[in-house]
Amino acid sequence: MKSSEWRLLLSSCFWKDLSSWLQKGTISFYQVPMIIKKKMMSLGPSKKPENNNNNNVEVEEEDEKKKKISLLDLPELTLECILEKLSPDGLCNMSAVCSSLRDMCTSDHLWEKHMKHKWGRLIGDAAYREWQWHIASKKRETLINQTKNNGFFRSLYGLIRQNLDQRTTTTTATTSLPVDSIMACYVSLESGKFWFPAQVYNRENGNIGFMLSCYDALLSYDSRNDTFLARYSPHGRRTIEENIVWGRLRAPPIDTPAHVLHISDSLNDLKPSDHIEIQWRRNKEFPYGWWYGVVGHLDSCDRNENHCRCYYSDMVILEFNQYPPGSRWRQTTINRKDHREVGNEADGFYGGIRKLYKEEEISMWKSLRPSQIHE
Repeated sequence: MKSSEWRLLLSSCFWKDLSSWLQKGTISFYQVPMIIKKKMMSLGPSKKPENNNNNNVEVEEEDEKKKKISLLDLPELTLECILEKLSPDGLCNMSAVCSSLRDMCTSDHLWEKHMKHKWGRLIGDAAYREWQWHIASKKRETLINQTKNNGFFRSLYGLIRQNLDQRTTTTTATTSLPVDSIMACYVSLESGKFWFPAQVYNRENGNIGFMLSCYDALLSYDSRNDTFLARYSPHGRRTIEENIVWGRLRAPPIDTPAHVLHISDSLNDLKPSDHIEIQWRRNKEFPYGWWYGVVGHLDSCDRNENHCRCYYSDMVILEFNQYPPGSRWRQTTINRKDHREVGNEADGFYGGIRKLYKEEEISMWKSLRPSQIHE
């Protein structure tokens, strides 16, 4: 490869501009080879042909104009660079050009970065298992019913429409979008057709009864508003919540179902000022939610760090400072040696405990802390 070609391939500004032009429709995909060729010519000094008269030069230029250059004539590395710079919308547009580009643009390695960038924080192990179950039941179905009225899905519709038009001459296996591909997962998430498990901070946003809690739910994305719809367990006062923003969501940090007691493995490490999450449920029929708290001092402790012996006691005080002093929800006590679910029908039941070690998790809870204590 010539030095001018390498300089072009390494020019991030050029690929950024090219990607932008394609997405805005300023140029067509068929114009890309000519643009790249002109760019390469501009990077190096041009040499005039020797011992040729003007007529020969004009004939050669005319012949060059008549040549039909295909995007697929580009070197593989160059084409890969173009595809990697495209947005999901751009990849869908490119997929509709021809079967060769469709195969390239639906490949997992191109969609993996888009999936990780937008969905990586929410798609955990539970969501992955749900997706595996989902594709097992959808193996023979297309994604045509997942299109919606916006730019991204109009682009996708063109791809699927082309697949349907070609069924008379090509087998379904080679023309349909693979339902087990990363692209299919991305499209299913974007369309809202795939309901995936995650957790919602401060359920029923603004309701003080769920302040500093995090509950399991099935989520569906609304691409029109860039928000989510949540379906909670049927037990409780409300099972549907709309317009949930990204900042109130997380992937489950541990693989414990909402109706199962978490086996606490950090009880012996708990000491005053540690940050924790604890399972709590209203009664035995309800699922657990995770509630944020801090480890407090025993009543017998003077809270002097040099004399504090709380760490050596079997009894551990847990404080929930979103509630005022004297509230029955403000504090509870657990035994670190034989802690199991404890509580009653009046105060609810406290389950497993997670000690928070990551500053990211602690900061998230602090950001959700109310500005004033609620009764």
